[in-house]
Amino acid sequence: MTAPLHHPALDLPGIAHGWFTREGGVSEGSLASLNCGFGSGDDVARVAENRSRTLVALDLAPDRLCAAYQTHSARAVTVEASWAPDDAPEADALVTTRPGLALGVLTADCAPVLLADPAARIVAAAHAGWKGALSGIVEAAVEAMEQAGGARERIVAIIGPCIGCASYEVGPEFPAPFLARDSADADLFAAGQAGYFYFDLEGYVARRLGRLGLARVEALGLDTCVDAARFFSYRRASRAGEPGCGRLLSAIALRETD
Repeated sequence: MTAPLHHPALDLPGIAHGWFTREGGVSEGSLASLNCGFGSGDDVARVAENRSRTLVALDLAPDRLCAAYQTHSARAVTVEASWAPDDAPEADALVTTRPGLALGVLTADCAPVLLADPAARIVAAAHAGWKGALSGIVEAAVEAMEQAGGARERIVAIIGPCIGCASYEVGPEFPAPFLARDSADADLFAAGQAGYFYFDLEGYVARRLGRLGLARVEALGLDTCVDAARFFSYRRASRAGEPGCGRLLSAIALRETD
């Protein structure tokens, strides 16, 4: 099992976290090998084994992963207990104060954000694609952490691997809703050919987080689309005509004992 990626700001006592790559699993073909997405067309048993391996790598019980049915929304839910995959709630951010529960988000170009208030012992995970980021998913995650007893001035938020600006070409119509919300975000769109643009998703998510007054906001700065050896990428798979695309898991948890 390949060790997940870490960020030192989340290497804190009592917290387990990691952004898993596509390496170290049992899936095959274009989904090789650590595909953690049940909706990817992969064999269910293989996905279950891959998910179990990620929890073991985090030194957590393999049946304690909480991953929502993601819909690119701005809905955050507070998690009290784990669930079966078929019972997953519709949400794009998960928050908990319960030790031993691993909050997971699945991505294949969207931005996975892991958050923690170590003093209040509250953690969260958010799935921030452009739709969710625009509609307020990171704000919803922070608000849910506050409702659970957290304080934004203590919250650390780290953005994991996602599609990079140079890989993310968008159409002429794409910037309008972003600029209607805040014209200052125009610098996150680089001009391309024939009226197209390149969008800095990581930069946009970081900016939305930065406006919340958190203790620390950083990003791993890794482009999923260009690194086929380590990351799944929906855009890259689509361009290559692959039959399916795997999903990367990012997870964070409070340890039961430390």
